Amino acid sequence: MHEMSIAEGIVQLLEDHARSQHFSRVKQIWLSIGELAGIELSALRFSLDVVTRDTLADGAIIHIDTVPGSGWCLACSQSVAIHARFDACPLCGKHQVQVSSGDEMRVAELEVD
Repeated sequence: MHEMSIAEGIVQLLEDHARSQHFSRVKQIWLSIGELAGIELSALRFSLDVVTRDTLADGAIIHIDTVPGSGWCLACSQSVAIHARFDACPLCGKHQVQVSSGDEMRVAELEVD
């Protein structure tokens, strides 16, 4: 379950920013996660609940915004919506779609004290 290591990385990021920006508590976290990022959201939520205990983010409310997947079809030169990395183009049926968005993951915003 790589979501646990992702959650640990998020907590490390929060701790690093707390030191550099002088805050002591994280009240809310907004994450932006792409549909194609390969992250199981329920597993990430569970992992964050576990790894934030007794940290500056203990009890923080976690918001997750999902970014839809999209790609560029090399065969028909169109931008298309995709829901899995190796989906065929919904317009022409070819499997020549390059992911253009929806594979990212970032901490978009924090509410801190």
